[in-house]
Amino acid sequence: MATASISLQAHPRQMSLTCTNGTQAIAVNHVKCFSIGRSNLSFTLHPLRTRLRVSCAAKSDTVDKVCAIVRKQLSLDETKKVTAETKFVDLGADSLDTVEIVMGLEEEFGIEMAEEKAQTIATVEQAAELIEELLMDKAK
Repeated sequence: MATASISLQAHPRQMSLTCTNGTQAIAVNHVKCFSIGRSNLSFTLHPLRTRLRVSCAAKSDTVDKVCAIVRKQLSLDETKKVTAETKFVDLGADSLDTVEIVMGLEEEFGIEMAEEKAQTIATVEQAAELIEELLMDKAK
């Protein structure tokens, strides 16, 4: 585990510990500290149970439209689940399919995506967020 920063808060015989490396935060509920002599310490780590919540910055209407366009461009039936987290490659899309999806999105939303940005889109969420960004820029 590469660690960029560690913070310790000492209390009598107990410490709390948080480790971060820029992309992950590892939280530990409590750390028991046992002193063995004066210079050696032994730690018992107990992980903190956390809930993971994923949220998309784009509006749900935009995500729904992107899902519909992806479904249409890839000729997916209604049984195939398409959500914000869905990756185009997981749906069987190749680079040509992705270009067609981008063209469909541009037409539907009346926007134009720069080729560099369009090439970075891999998920429905990324497409929806880029569309929201372009629509905001267009409104200015």
